[in-house]
Amino acid sequence: MTNILKIEMVSTGDEVLYGQITDTNASWLSDFLFQHGFTITSRFTVGDNLNQLIDTLIKRSKENDILIINGGLGPTSDDLSALAAAKANNEELILRQEWLIILAQFFANKGREMPPANVKQAMLPKSASIIDNPVGTACGFKMLINNCVLFFTPGVPSEFKVMIENQILPDIKKMQPNIIKPLCYRLTTMGRTESDLASEIEAKLLVPASIDVGYRSAVPIIELKLTGKISEQPLMDKLWQQLKQLVSDNLLYEGTQGLATVVSQLLQDKSQKLIVLEEQTAGLIAYQLYDQGAPLVKSEVSYNIAHRLNDLMTQFPQALILFLGQFNQDNSQFTLKLVTPKQTYCYQLNYKSRRYDRQTEQQVFSAIALDALRRYLTNQPLVGPNVWLDVIDSAQHCSYNLR
Repeated sequence: MTNILKIEMVSTGDEVLYGQITDTNASWLSDFLFQHGFTITSRFTVGDNLNQLIDTLIKRSKENDILIINGGLGPTSDDLSALAAAKANNEELILRQEWLIILAQFFANKGREMPPANVKQAMLPKSASIIDNPVGTACGFKMLINNCVLFFTPGVPSEFKVMIENQILPDIKKMQPNIIKPLCYRLTTMGRTESDLASEIEAKLLVPASIDVGYRSAVPIIELKLTGKISEQPLMDKLWQQLKQLVSDNLLYEGTQGLATVVSQLLQDKSQKLIVLEEQTAGLIAYQLYDQGAPLVKSEVSYNIAHRLNDLMTQFPQALILFLGQFNQDNSQFTLKLVTPKQTYCYQLNYKSRRYDRQTEQQVFSAIALDALRRYLTNQPLVGPNVWLDVIDSAQHCSYNLR
């Protein structure tokens, strides 16, 4: 085995290959292993074609120390991973009675008889050892091909993740027991360009070659990462404080928790109820907050919803009311309004970045609205510095005609 394990993920399935679903398992695995000191050195995707699967397993096993194969363990005819693994290693599939018993019990617990098609999920390569699946019917398995360790996993994310966390990661750690986990500090910003951030960081921070500064851009946010060895933690801590100070006006949150999580926690900490009225964002603001347990009293979506403000202010005098709407397609101007128990804030804003598809624009405006809430709850001006956002007009106790 090499000093640094070469780990490749092989994602299977026509739906992944052709972009019909997003391969979230691959991105999750890369991040999860990195947090434990291992890196995915390459990723490969192959469709539901038996010969291509066999060829992929043979070739990729010659190039890597570990292959993590995801998908193709179901009961249907297009689930080919077990058969491909057997043929790639010149062996046969055999019925594993121990998993067949588990399968039968799985269905019995649900008051159902096991369909005959599920017997296929207990057919594994002769040399394979079972990897338990405590939450589904597709057992994983482990085998050796060309001196490469292959882990076969189900495509369902909840099943895949528990298998990786509880069984496959411990096995990988045994193969390289002295791995040193890297330190990785993360923060997320909004309102500055990646090139602008990079230029200022390079000009003002003295970063040694052993520490990496990374950038990840996903409209409308940019994530900054500081990565290094744990032995360099004192220096990294110092650099981290300097970095946070440099981007303080545009800093949304540290770590990977997400803006909706931050806002939801602030609302909970302050026991502050919230009402969300939104137009262009089509419910995305409320959904993100609801998903994180925010104390939402009401949310409404309409393209003529502003008239509801007065009624809701009367019904819920202690709640915050967030309004985002009146988007003008011609000039990209829109209204952001926050009604609080003490005063009302109203902004007429112009988003002057290039036009995106509807989904991306909804994410942009949702982030602007969530950040306004975050800033209000942390006693900051509602709209922070943003190179893509102009404040056309703003007022407190405003009396805009919102109809």
